[in-house]
Amino acid sequence: MDKNLNIDALFIGDKAENGETFKELMNQLIDEHIGWRRNYIPSDKNIISEEEKTSEDYKQTTNHMKEVLAEVSNRLRTESVPWHSAGRYWGHMNSETLMPSILAYTYAMLWNGNNVAYESSPATSQMEEEVGMDFAKLMGYKNGWGHICADGSIANLEGLWYARNIKSLPLAMREVCPELVEGKTEWELLNLSTKEIMDLFEKAGEEDKVDELKSRSARGGENLDKLGKWFVPQTKHYSWLKAADIIGIGLDQVIPVPVNEDYRMDVAALEKQIRELSDKEIPVLGVVAVVGSTEEGAVDNVHEVIALRDKLAEEGIAMYVHVDAAYGGYGRALFLDEDNEFIPYEELPEKYYEAGVFTENKQYIKEDVYKAYEAIKDADSVTIDPHKMGYIPYSAGGIAIKDIRMRDVISYFATYVFEKGADIPALLGAYILEGSKAGATAASVWAAHRTLPLNYKGYGKLIGASIESSHRYYDFLKDLSFDIDGHTIEVHPLVSPDFNMVDYVVKEKGNDSLADMNKLNHDLYDHASYVTGNLYSKEYIVSHTDFAIPDYGNSPLTFVKGLGFSEEEWNKEGKVTVIRSSVMTPYMNKADNFEYFAPKIKKALQEYLEEIILSEK
Repeated sequence: MDKNLNIDALFIGDKAENGETFKELMNQLIDEHIGWRRNYIPSDKNIISEEEKTSEDYKQTTNHMKEVLAEVSNRLRTESVPWHSAGRYWGHMNSETLMPSILAYTYAMLWNGNNVAYESSPATSQMEEEVGMDFAKLMGYKNGWGHICADGSIANLEGLWYARNIKSLPLAMREVCPELVEGKTEWELLNLSTKEIMDLFEKAGEEDKVDELKSRSARGGENLDKLGKWFVPQTKHYSWLKAADIIGIGLDQVIPVPVNEDYRMDVAALEKQIRELSDKEIPVLGVVAVVGSTEEGAVDNVHEVIALRDKLAEEGIAMYVHVDAAYGGYGRALFLDEDNEFIPYEELPEKYYEAGVFTENKQYIKEDVYKAYEAIKDADSVTIDPHKMGYIPYSAGGIAIKDIRMRDVISYFATYVFEKGADIPALLGAYILEGSKAGATAASVWAAHRTLPLNYKGYGKLIGASIESSHRYYDFLKDLSFDIDGHTIEVHPLVSPDFNMVDYVVKEKGNDSLADMNKLNHDLYDHASYVTGNLYSKEYIVSHTDFAIPDYGNSPLTFVKGLGFSEEEWNKEGKVTVIRSSVMTPYMNKADNFEYFAPKIKKALQEYLEEIILSEK
């Protein structure tokens, strides 16, 4: 795909500008499905007769169905969030979804494929196999594997599942096949790398020996208390706590790592935490680095985490590394050329400008972010969500693993569903957490990847539009202020975006009460969300969040002090409420589009703030 790829052609459009194309393609797909039904053994009789179709109860049932669907339409039209808007919606991780994905999803639903078993979904199972390899290649895994799951929470759970079972295998080997680990102490067994463990596992040989190893691993409940700590940054998604609970290692094993003022993991603090535990011979189960935190869009320095892992490995301290790139994973396409090679950093601006990734010849990508994405190839596993920056309809999460052999440590086989050893695409249900799953999702993601290749000229243009939009929005906000009945209200963005998330606060000039500022921002959210009034008529819609001491420690303190509040005030209030905008719109990268909406956003903010401040008088 070259510079001629126009992402505007791939969406239905803010005002349904491509609505006719959508209807034409949808009608074509439905006609093909109807024809497919009619042409399967066409000599068979019609089961539903014309006489039955003219009966009174048949007509009444049909009319009732129409009434129900009319109610569905009415409720969706009046109560849904207008996230499709080009420049009005600046809230949660919702945006336009790709037209080819919507069409493929809808079309594939007509076949109701269940991708857990190949026999029920030959077409979509093959598509998911190909999508899984897309994930692995996108992450730089040469011998990797991947699959679609319901969401990032499931993918994160699977990542911890892999880490738990792999980490426990050497202890199982000591019991089942001690010759593989002869002479190693328990501490050494708990500090083998993933590759070392998988090499040993492969040497175990016979299937019955492998099955016994798996049964004596953490799967059987043994040695769970010996596996060590699971480190996650303070910006973690709440799914990690759920995962630790469900997988049986327990919440006490989850250790938060401080983040710095850019809301990235403090790798020096991580090293200190690990060394303190190692001095007590408490092992590390694994470390999670976040690429695109859900509240700040921060990209952890994955390259520093990998460097730390390698340094500690030389000292006999091993750890599994998982990258939670549920939000930011597709961003790696920005750095891949058409041969799937990582583009040198200094070449990015020129290549982006020539290919139309950005409309302006600027370096929007921070070098640390570039290095972080490059280092993902050295992690053991990665979460990636197509239903976020893949612009795919919900629900579509995903996971990729570096070494395809890893999937054997979590596999289960059910003879009624899987024919073990069959020469067909992966017996998917044997290697994943879920059971029955929609083939329509696989078709949706497959269609997106084939329309937009996973490189800088394909998906890179879509991701680039989002990133450039976020910078326009950030620059617009940082110079914004309002005069409301003698009150000066200033806008203060949190940090320059690593990816495409922009957070900010509104603050009355001269105010020295953090509690008052938090209330003002929460009131603004109420006015710019579903909380008050008719959502569909709102001209500017946002999301919000709190950065509170229990979750974030003092990482927001630099920002809070920069607003003029004292440390005492921070300690008293214990949180800062921010307006949160996930800038996923594919349209606001163009200057003329943004300049059209900017004054409308400013006007809406003025009106919201007037309603808040004047109502308190």
